[in-house]
Amino acid sequence: MPEKLNHFVESQQLTPSIIDYLFKRADELRPGPHTYLQGKILALLFYEPSTRTRMSFETAMSRMGGTYSSTENAEEFSSAVKGESLEDTIRVVSKYANCVVIRHKEEGSAAIAAELSKVPVINAGDGKGQHPTQALLDIYTINKEIGRLNDFKIAMVGDLKKGRTVRSLAYLLGKFKGIEITFVSPEHLRIGNDIKAYLVRHNISFSEEDDLNKVIPKMDIIYMTRTQKERMSEEERKNHEDYEKKGKVFAITTDNFNLVRNDARILHPLPKVDEINLPIETEEKDPRIAYFRQVENGLYIRMALLDMLINSS
Repeated sequence: MPEKLNHFVESQQLTPSIIDYLFKRADELRPGPHTYLQGKILALLFYEPSTRTRMSFETAMSRMGGTYSSTENAEEFSSAVKGESLEDTIRVVSKYANCVVIRHKEEGSAAIAAELSKVPVINAGDGKGQHPTQALLDIYTINKEIGRLNDFKIAMVGDLKKGRTVRSLAYLLGKFKGIEITFVSPEHLRIGNDIKAYLVRHNISFSEEDDLNKVIPKMDIIYMTRTQKERMSEEERKNHEDYEKKGKVFAITTDNFNLVRNDARILHPLPKVDEINLPIETEEKDPRIAYFRQVENGLYIRMALLDMLINSS
């Protein structure tokens, strides 16, 4: 067992030894089901709607022999309606369970929960902040698909300004060597300066582009994201709609899919909208499409994470 991880709030907490342990443990747990968490309870406190992340954690806990108590829209169907603070909610919920998974619209909310909770807290997304378990399953998938976590080129495409999955993954890639990142987005959705500063400090090479087709043939990994319109202000949404009317899109379609190398892989944190538009047959049979394998990998890596946090707390 590597060094202890009390909570998992941000990607920066992961060390090479923790990552290596979780990868090996996820591989061990794949056959399932197991009884390692029998008698344990997972509380899922989601203040924002979720499908994949919530069900992934629920399934992971079930496959480990534990049970869960879940609320998908806690802001509307909980004591939050009555005015209860997040701080009080966490202090109550953490008395019911052995671990709390929280998704919240406010950046920094998971860190607040971790400070107050007596049991491990996992950040399942805090506004435009981070989504660290997504980043963890992303690098697990990259390692599975191309066989390494050093010396590869990755394009991060789409809404890089508000996409928390991209932020979390960029933080995590800072722990490896020989990574070259190309951020591909319209000017108004570029990655934040805080991420750029972090990458500079960790000697990670990066560049910015606005021509996806120019970038695609050079990449080992193409990480597509959707536009986070629900996080835009009215003015930002209008500006983006005006931009889209100009016809320049950041998408993988049948028109440019042939530019993807045979040994490259396309990832996406999902849900996808129109940034990937390929026939179902292609998605099912072409090995370059990795995002559905990526989803499955999330189940096993979350099983390993729950096992590590709960059984060491």
